[in-house]
Amino acid sequence: MRAVVFDRCGQPADVLNVRDLPVPTPGHGEVMVRMLASPINPSDLMYIQGQYGIAPQLPATPGFEGVGIVEKSGGGLLGWLRNGKRVAVINDRNGNWAEYTVTAARKVIPVPDAISDEAAASFFVNPVTAVVLIDHVLQVPRGEWLLQSAAGSALGIMIVRLAKRRGIRCINIVRRREQVAELSGHGAEFTLVESAGSIPDRVKEITGGNGVKFAIDPVGGQTGSNVIASLAHGGRAISFGTLSGQPLTVEPRFLIAGARSVEGFWLGEWAKNQSIPRMLRTFREVRTLYRDGVVATDVAATYALEDVAKAVTHAAKPAKNGKVILRIGTR
Repeated sequence: MRAVVFDRCGQPADVLNVRDLPVPTPGHGEVMVRMLASPINPSDLMYIQGQYGIAPQLPATPGFEGVGIVEKSGGGLLGWLRNGKRVAVINDRNGNWAEYTVTAARKVIPVPDAISDEAAASFFVNPVTAVVLIDHVLQVPRGEWLLQSAAGSALGIMIVRLAKRRGIRCINIVRRREQVAELSGHGAEFTLVESAGSIPDRVKEITGGNGVKFAIDPVGGQTGSNVIASLAHGGRAISFGTLSGQPLTVEPRFLIAGARSVEGFWLGEWAKNQSIPRMLRTFREVRTLYRDGVVATDVAATYALEDVAKAVTHAAKPAKNGKVILRIGTR
């Protein structure tokens, strides 16, 4: 089979190549999946660079999520039930940028025919993150304020739509002025451009001087620090990414005196601690949101596996207006 491989960490376009490898064999409780498509997420790029929370065991194949067809079970009831089905594939061990991959049977989720391969390929990381952060971790009540940074990203747009559906008042932070109109088209009421003045001051102005009770930040650095500084008394901020590559700066007295808190969140770690029934309920909710267009995935471009260097270069650019997808196979 063909697979994308890297032998050393570095800039993705420099270290990735396509090789012929043996087709993997599933063990008990695992399934072999013939891959159809896989998105290029920021987490994939960070993994290749050696900057992600999971260190690659070199040589390694990237690709944390994707869509494919289960062609073989290594044994077990769940694998048998998934055999022959088109599934969203979660994979933090073998990688999905390959014609075939192996993963745990509990990490493949059947997807209905109405969901396209491109949407199914991006089923897990962004949509599940949005649902889990808002509904499970923060449990943001209807009518409450939520502040998010990187709001112009694919995940940010999903959160704008989901917040509108939930009746949550969302304040969005973006880097580029042209993103304001784009988010408005998705129903955003308040969008702040980072370079246009103090984020905490403008958040307090919007919220009547109080700040926000709930905030999420995938950026870190000055952006994430501004998000934390916008918290109201008793507010909670979730840090779930390091897109800036810079640390957060937090004033301890601001947290202590205001009973504020900053928590870390990693979807893979959260999922490991959930029961199978709870994960299945979460996946059903995501399928409903897909059906209703709340977590629709926009595609910026599709590349063949052999063009992975061009694909990762495109994926690393700002203002893509959608996901970059690797098309690996056909149904």
